[in-house]
Amino acid sequence: MKKLLILATLVAWASVAFAELPPLIPRDVLFSAAEFLTPSVSPDGKRIAWLAPDDNHVQQIWMRPLDGGDAKQLSHEKKRPIYQYAWADDNSTILYQQDSDGDENWHLYAIDVATGNVRDLTPWQGIHLDAFRTDRKRPHEVLVGLNLRDRRFIDMHRIDLRTGAVTLDTRNPDDVVAFIADADLVVRGAQATTPEGGHEIRWRADAESPWRVLVRTGPDEVVELVDFSADGKSVIIRTSIGSDKVRLVERNLATGAQNELASDDEVDVDKVVIHPTRHVVQAAAFEKATREWKFLDKTFETDFEQMTKLGDGAVALLARDHADRVWIAEFMSDHGPIQYYAFDRASKKGTFIAVHRPKLKGLVLAPMKGVSITARDGLKLAGYLTLPQGVEAKNLPLVLFPHGGPWARDTWAYDRDVQLLANRGYAVLQVNFRGSTGYGKKFLHAGDRQWGRKMHDDLIDAVQWAVTTGIADPKRVAIYGGSYGGYSALAGATFSPDVFRCSVDIFGISNVTTFMKSIPPYWTAFRSIIRQRVGDHEDPKDVEFLNASSPLYAADKIKIPLLIAQGTNDVRVVPAESEQILSAIEKNKGRATYVVYSDEGHGFLRPENNLDFTARAESFLAGCLSGRAEPMHQAVYPGSTAAVKEVGGKAQ
Repeated sequence: MKKLLILATLVAWASVAFAELPPLIPRDVLFSAAEFLTPSVSPDGKRIAWLAPDDNHVQQIWMRPLDGGDAKQLSHEKKRPIYQYAWADDNSTILYQQDSDGDENWHLYAIDVATGNVRDLTPWQGIHLDAFRTDRKRPHEVLVGLNLRDRRFIDMHRIDLRTGAVTLDTRNPDDVVAFIADADLVVRGAQATTPEGGHEIRWRADAESPWRVLVRTGPDEVVELVDFSADGKSVIIRTSIGSDKVRLVERNLATGAQNELASDDEVDVDKVVIHPTRHVVQAAAFEKATREWKFLDKTFETDFEQMTKLGDGAVALLARDHADRVWIAEFMSDHGPIQYYAFDRASKKGTFIAVHRPKLKGLVLAPMKGVSITARDGLKLAGYLTLPQGVEAKNLPLVLFPHGGPWARDTWAYDRDVQLLANRGYAVLQVNFRGSTGYGKKFLHAGDRQWGRKMHDDLIDAVQWAVTTGIADPKRVAIYGGSYGGYSALAGATFSPDVFRCSVDIFGISNVTTFMKSIPPYWTAFRSIIRQRVGDHEDPKDVEFLNASSPLYAADKIKIPLLIAQGTNDVRVVPAESEQILSAIEKNKGRATYVVYSDEGHGFLRPENNLDFTARAESFLAGCLSGRAEPMHQAVYPGSTAAVKEVGGKAQ
């Protein structure tokens, strides 16, 4: 009788709330392939390229004249979408990365824009491409990071775009996580890790000179080499040395003299705009509740402010031509489509290019609001709250949506997952828990060795805040996340089973020890930082500590339904992490739905798989929280590779 009364109450609430919500937004409006993404301008300023789907809904590279004309499809991938591409500085080549079904063994491809001919510049199987860079001073060359010599370490190689010849440029001494080239495309900087989990910045006078240590820190500091000055005598660094928040400084290599360029009392310096030939900092961004800019170049500031008037939302400079006359701008809104414009600096006029999802226009989307939450130990946590439109912000079903990383952060932006959840009737809470980046070194390192402990407590405190303020119904709270967010979803189900009604785990870590044993070999140089921030799985004294952080060892406490999703080819969080928690749930007679995508890795990139999973997730949440959902009319979305296993009955 009690269960029937609760069900009747939920149904009554839903019938009233649904009538007040805006119309249901179809899934494919949010999760199909975007119609236009990441435009860039050719070096001569005459053409633009962008990403858009072909007739088979596969995201390809397209090109047309800047001033209008017919679009030409340049790439012809059969199944997997392209997301990373760039013009080479020879003005006739576009480069793009592609892996095989999410295995992260990226290849670098070159497209001749005149003929459409495509070449694989890195034709080795099982090799990971780390990054690539070109420069106008050497227009026929590209620098690439490859673990060709040793799968554990990324060495820098130089590729001739005319011949395809690949030569080893700089060998990794086995502790470097990133190399940096100077204004002449010569590798002269290195970012390394120390055995203690600290950082070391090195530099050399030229390609033949020995390496010198510029900065060496312990694990509690943040330092990052950003760029060299045009004359190669100074470097630009992000650093927390001498402050809590990460500042941007310029340091003279010979004298050690240092000049602060940009800083803020509340947050770290984030994005940095550097002139491509003068190699001077023109602006720096600070991500607070929304993005704020500090300008160091008056002419740049004047033009940037003029460009800002073209659209709505947070503006970013995506690309510019060699003459620095044509700029491509992106305008990001929290509750509308991304807008793209071309800006002519000579005429001070802009031209609208496109929006990324035209079907979003005119729809009722939900704004994202910055919030501040106080954790139980007094630490201030910044986050974002998105509320469903048309209903009173009171006693709502809540989805806690922790970010991945965990050394990352949520920002104010358009987020299709958040918009779907808000449209379905849920309040969505994102919190930058301790250990998140962007809020200073003390906040970052407050998360050290706190997986499943204070980092998890921050999430629970965020839920309590939403309940105490009257926003959330404590009986209708879900936790939903991917990667570290997936770990958080499992931690919520095991460590705080009375807080959540259900949990959605997307390639989450279930056993911290097995996760650390299975990370990709090319993360070797980063392992000391992971050990320092999480724990050392090779130290017998830490085994019990790490087990206590692992949801797998508390699986007997799970009493809520779970939806678990995984990519077969995930190399960061391997399928065993999902499969072992599923086995434990089955052993303990719990309920879970497990869906695996055979052609995905750490992230579902194919729209067909995204649409399939999203349909399952919204149906799952609707069953748990009495929200609303667009029906899923097929067992598997057409074109998806989903394979589903039910444990203990359908998990909702």
